[in-house]
Amino acid sequence: MGNERAFTELIFVLVISFGYVVCFECDKEATVCETTLVIQHKLTMMHEIHRKVYPYMGKLYKYDVSIPEQSVDVPMAEVITTDGWEDERLVTVVNSSLPGPPIIVYEGQTLKVKVINELHSDTVSIHWHGLPQYNSPWMDGVAYVSQCPVLPGQSFTYEFTAEPKGTYWYHSHVGSQRTKGLNGALIIRERKPTWNVPEHILTVQGWNHDWDSDMDHQKMVYGVFKNRTLLEASKSLDGTSFSRFKLTSALINGRGRVYLDMNANIHNNAPLEVFSVTQQMEYRFRVINVGGLYPFRVSVDDHNLTLIASDGYDFEAETAESFIISPGERYDFILHANQPIGNYWIRAESLESNNMHKAEAILRYDTAATTEPTSTKKQCTSTSECIVINCPFTFYPASDYTHCKRFDALKSNSNNDPAPSSNGDDGEFKEYFLNFAFPGTTVTPGSVNGHKFKLPQVSALTQPREIEETCDNVDCGEEKVCECMFTLPINHDDVVQFVLLNMGKGRGWAHPVHMHGYSFYVVKMGYASYNETTGKYISQNTDINCRGAGNQDESFCNDATWSDPNWLGGNLPGVELDNAPRKDTIVIPSGGYAVVRIKADNPGVWIMHCHIELHSTDGMAMLLNNSYGMYPPPPRGFPQCHGFPSAFRESQEINDKEISSPESGPDVRTGRNTEDEGYTMKMFWVTVAVLGVVMLLMMAYILHLRHEVKTLKTSKSTYQSTETLGVSVTNGAFKP
Repeated sequence: MGNERAFTELIFVLVISFGYVVCFECDKEATVCETTLVIQHKLTMMHEIHRKVYPYMGKLYKYDVSIPEQSVDVPMAEVITTDGWEDERLVTVVNSSLPGPPIIVYEGQTLKVKVINELHSDTVSIHWHGLPQYNSPWMDGVAYVSQCPVLPGQSFTYEFTAEPKGTYWYHSHVGSQRTKGLNGALIIRERKPTWNVPEHILTVQGWNHDWDSDMDHQKMVYGVFKNRTLLEASKSLDGTSFSRFKLTSALINGRGRVYLDMNANIHNNAPLEVFSVTQQMEYRFRVINVGGLYPFRVSVDDHNLTLIASDGYDFEAETAESFIISPGERYDFILHANQPIGNYWIRAESLESNNMHKAEAILRYDTAATTEPTSTKKQCTSTSECIVINCPFTFYPASDYTHCKRFDALKSNSNNDPAPSSNGDDGEFKEYFLNFAFPGTTVTPGSVNGHKFKLPQVSALTQPREIEETCDNVDCGEEKVCECMFTLPINHDDVVQFVLLNMGKGRGWAHPVHMHGYSFYVVKMGYASYNETTGKYISQNTDINCRGAGNQDESFCNDATWSDPNWLGGNLPGVELDNAPRKDTIVIPSGGYAVVRIKADNPGVWIMHCHIELHSTDGMAMLLNNSYGMYPPPPRGFPQCHGFPSAFRESQEINDKEISSPESGPDVRTGRNTEDEGYTMKMFWVTVAVLGVVMLLMMAYILHLRHEVKTLKTSKSTYQSTETLGVSVTNGAFKP
């Protein structure tokens, strides 16, 4: 097919038995690419034919095999193994795969993805994480923000331009489906890549084989108990708390192991993901944290990592022993396969200081034996320190000989993409302080500036007049917590500076905050004070004045500002504008802040929320109402939804009755759609007008015919009289 209608189906790079699809890749020359994602429930550790399987020595065997050494193993690619726990867990997956199949396209292509909801009880929507969705905000995939959720048995086709290039991913934006397995990579390749090397995709996440985030959210509210004892929250390396979210394991590309004794290396021998490399070649690894809570430190035994990009945007290359990645973040690194041929551990370790969990995968050189690695993690010493990129704190303990390189130390490698200025050259400057925290007294929900987010009952973007959950009539305030649909209006083309906080009485572990619709410029970050020897947290950052009641540790910090008023109005010292790195998900350190900027040139309604699933579910989210009145119209027939009864719909019906119904006659048009009825009334009057014109034309024609008949009679009489006189009339229709 030619470029006139350059349309292609996404082709299978690799298809394995029973319909499991490993990857979709679009032809580079195509203009339009299409694929289908089928959302289903599946069970872990089950096979379509062999049914139940169990793990043994890194392989899978049918449930009734008693001597696995003498039996044929079951291909692990045909089973959703997760951590190999033999008690099945219900998972929500795409195309029978966990994680879902990667979608690989090229920059500028139009991507059409038909999502079919085959779940029996749940709605679904798919968010394309990191894509700005310019001119297509209704394809952002957030239920009750940019669209109505897709009901069981229904389908919804997403269509948008794949841009910009980079590492992105797709995931459900309904409930806890993302951490139940409904996620996958979305890679947008450059036409002319900077790094023209083979690639691997690596997803990492924490896992619980007993329950999911829905149950854990309730346990977070009431407490996690075991043997009538309230369990303590996991602790971060800096001494702050994570959560009572219980991990049983961690996964790389959907595979991991249950460790019964990590120190003794005793585990259940579940199969692991294998990444193949050829000696002396370079490879690009695209790493995505698809998990619900924990950050992971990623490393490869005996190999340095050259980090080159985060969240789709390149930065000046940094060589490190490892890097830290939080939920929603993506990091790309280059690995040079320069070690002796063999097998090496790829490690992803949670930052829990009191209960660390790890996921492992195998880096296998071509021609190496198919055995498990015996490699060891690098020992950091005073003469060979380890460098870790993207620490959510400032220090590791001095005894670890590990140097933190925080994200604010990275620089964009683009010389023509400066952050918008605050001097008015790029637009009117606005500044907002937003505290992502858990303030409160007896009840401490997740919130932004004390607003626990409440979703509307309609699609906020396409049905804005019907929203009833606004904060106008709710008791919110500087030292209060309220529940409503917290929205911040921002004007078109303004330069908007957000100071994202994690401070006050409700401060906690580091929050990875994700902004839809934009990749913002990170111009400055501020961290808490830490003990340089132990690495432990001491006190909150003093650049911020939380105001409110009491000191920084007592205030809800719902109305923060700069401690130095001279910093207001864009006069913040120490900002990086020329080479500010760009991201869409930034980790806000506990007791600290991040300053990010955008130019508000993308009309739409965009959610901004903590990407820790429990925190977002609990209300740590808000909406950016960008350029109201300038939204592009949704496609024809775009679904609508609302509660019943709907005050808006009832008021519209009353108005319609007053306008179009006779006062003396009953209104029998109940249950109608007011927009459809308006269209019907217009068509009625158009029809009446057309019929009127037709009747007038018919009357004119009848009069014309009568005139012709009368003329004909007169002419016939004349003809007869002239024939008697011998005169022939040859003019016109008459002949002798």
